[in-house]
Amino acid sequence: MPEKPNVLLFIADDLGKQLGCYGAKDISTPNIDQLSNEGTRFEYAFASTASCSGSRSVIYTGLHTHQNGQYGLASHRHHFVTFDHVETMPHLLNQFGYQTGILGKIHVGPSNVYPWGEIKESNTRDVALIADQAREFFEKASKSPDPFCLTVGFIDPHRDSTRGGFGNDTLYDPRIQQADYSPDDVEVPSFISDSPGTRLELSQYYNSIHRLDQGVGMTLNALSDAGLAKSTLVIFISDNGPPFINSKTTLYDAGVRLPLIIRHPLKTPAVSPNLVSYVDILPTILDYLGHPRAEDKSGKRIGRSLISLLGNNSELPGFDHVFGSHTFHEVTNYWPTRFIRDRRFKYHRNLAWRLDFPFAADLYGSLSWEDIRNSTEKDIMIGDRKLKDYFFRPPEELYDLQNDPNEIKNLVEDPAYTSVLAALRSKLEDWQRRTEDPWLYRDGVSLWFIRHHLTAGLKVPDRLDLDIDEPGNREGTFVEARQWG
Repeated sequence: MPEKPNVLLFIADDLGKQLGCYGAKDISTPNIDQLSNEGTRFEYAFASTASCSGSRSVIYTGLHTHQNGQYGLASHRHHFVTFDHVETMPHLLNQFGYQTGILGKIHVGPSNVYPWGEIKESNTRDVALIADQAREFFEKASKSPDPFCLTVGFIDPHRDSTRGGFGNDTLYDPRIQQADYSPDDVEVPSFISDSPGTRLELSQYYNSIHRLDQGVGMTLNALSDAGLAKSTLVIFISDNGPPFINSKTTLYDAGVRLPLIIRHPLKTPAVSPNLVSYVDILPTILDYLGHPRAEDKSGKRIGRSLISLLGNNSELPGFDHVFGSHTFHEVTNYWPTRFIRDRRFKYHRNLAWRLDFPFAADLYGSLSWEDIRNSTEKDIMIGDRKLKDYFFRPPEELYDLQNDPNEIKNLVEDPAYTSVLAALRSKLEDWQRRTEDPWLYRDGVSLWFIRHHLTAGLKVPDRLDLDIDEPGNREGTFVEARQWG
């Protein structure tokens, strides 16, 4: 490890795997591709939740959203903010003598819980300006005896406030080269329907990614010019999947399987096949820096350092499954769901399945949704999924990703998968108990809130939801009182 180890964390906004290094054929991302060539590219990296603030809070705290309190989009109006008692990345590093800073998008709160030493928050897409701010930070850091951790939060490639735009109509610094992808140039992902509106939006999305890529390159050049590249762990990550229906705000792989590239100055390039989670990012940073809290002795933070995976192309023991936790997007978008995914199977537990799946505002206003909803087909489709199956989901979903990567054919009722379903249910419940998830339900009620009644002898039928036709608890199998945490 370098004598004075530093960290540079890039967070893209709504970026899926539309990058050359992840196999995208029709888009040029040379700077991110170069970072991938110099570092470890993770093929199976997963956000815990497919929503901006929630996902960022997981990165900064190492805790799932049901643990850290950032249940949905940060909003002072609706008080969706991280719990006051949670220890975050800037808090831990400030205590450790680090210079901490953040540029661009923040979208978590409150500020006393996220006490970055230097804050230059903005919603600009002028990546040259962001790179200049980073350069200034690096130059100061190079003259200081204290190491640093800088976060760069790009706005790109998030939608702008128009129906189908991505911030490409503004004139930026002349150092930024404007791309000119057309609707005919794009590759339509399998999770979304091919339509004129979709293609137009994807072309604008590509143009925004092109600008993001330049921002990454400019910032890395500034790091190198300051003589800090050989001591700095560089992490490139996104918060959630592309801003299209059937991706963003869902826990399908299109929404949560995302790019993660980590360049360690002393590790050789590699492509990691291991399953890793965003709860692993903070432990990785703390481990690299030699922080005494790299391992959380309280047991609340269950992520693990990824340092041992860097420079390694092999599957390592223990990195074979991940969990996810989504409860809200906007405050009106309540739809709690949890998932476990291993190398082959994915299990979703949908707690509020009797509710329609909610719309994020930017997706509802999109041109791609306009095309889908006005389809004249008998069965309206979103990619390979029926529209009605997107909005009306069952209490459980089980998918064989080896044969069904888009998670279309639900195997919950298939007797051939009974043992798989039972095993994944059990693992998910164990994780929910370990993380004290109040959304672990039986008989339609939170076990966390009735745990004292269980120890007092309350009989709770061992079923997921209340059966209104047979509501009794006089006979059958009942939930056992078990330990939490």
